[in-house]
Amino acid sequence: MLVIQIVLIAAAAGLVWFFVTNRGNSKASAGFKLLFVAFVMLGVYAMIRPDDLTVVAGWVDVGRGTDLMLYCLIIAFAFTTVASYLRFRELEIRFARLARVVALQNADAEDRE
Repeated sequence: MLVIQIVLIAAAAGLVWFFVTNRGNSKASAGFKLLFVAFVMLGVYAMIRPDDLTVVAGWVDVGRGTDLMLYCLIIAFAFTTVASYLRFRELEIRFARLARVVALQNADAEDRE
């Protein structure tokens, strides 16, 4: 096994451990966590046996396994970007509503005085 494979597998294992055990900061559902673990396991398998990925790439008419992995990572990145944008937009709306409520309460308290 190559040194880079060992380093990448250790990094993937650390990422999975951090994501699964860090319950306070990660509000992900169990299904999403399982999907994430499966995705990382697929990546680890591709690191250990890259020739198998090339065979799979041939099945779907992609020239090389690295190209297939790149295409999958582009889709995963796009999904993450859109999900992050929607989450930040939702938080922005919540904070705006909260600011309105606080402003109205403060205005009401000033009117009473």
